[in-house]
Amino acid sequence: MSAVPGKPDTTTRTAERALALLSVVCERGSLTLGEAAKAVDLSASTALRLLRTLEAATFIRRDDEGSYHPGVAIVQLGVLALSQESLVALCRDPMTRIVEQTGESAYLSIPAPGRQGLYVAIVEGTHSVRHSNWVGRKFPLDSSASGKALQGGTGDTGYCVVSDGVERDVTAIAVPISVGDRIVGALSVVVPSYRITTSSIERIGQLLLGEARQLYAR
Repeated sequence: MSAVPGKPDTTTRTAERALALLSVVCERGSLTLGEAAKAVDLSASTALRLLRTLEAATFIRRDDEGSYHPGVAIVQLGVLALSQESLVALCRDPMTRIVEQTGESAYLSIPAPGRQGLYVAIVEGTHSVRHSNWVGRKFPLDSSASGKALQGGTGDTGYCVVSDGVERDVTAIAVPISVGDRIVGALSVVVPSYRITTSSIERIGQLLLGEARQLYAR
């Protein structure tokens, strides 16, 4: 049977509804089944079926209380988009300057679901022994310098320092990147721990803060 001219077929309508649900979950960050169904004008049973499909594909995730959140697949798609878009482009020159002044690898990271962060860009250091490459790797917010920066936990210095956080024998220094009151990313420098000193930590921290403040002003 052919589709009625001008009327979407069943597959198209299903895709449109699934995308509408995905969009509203991403926009609001957390929704119950009832809230999601109401937001896109679907019955709870239809919304549940589509949400389960999206969950199986990891585009969304369901927490222990039954609320839905953006999933890892949508974050990964976001990374691909960011590689061509504003945040990575905006940070490329600051990261390059950081590497030129320190010789160490500089990273950009963003928040990810499940109390994690995600490294999305690197400018590699110039030392023969240098750190590379964590791009595409997730990390815990609570035990990494970038994770602490993404949570705003910089303390009095304005920057975070963690040794042996994501990887042994590595020290990272990180600062948050903010748009208004919202932290959207973190800039960090990753150094082999044998090469780090108290004075170099302070110098790198101040350098990161200076570049981050310039980003804030744009």
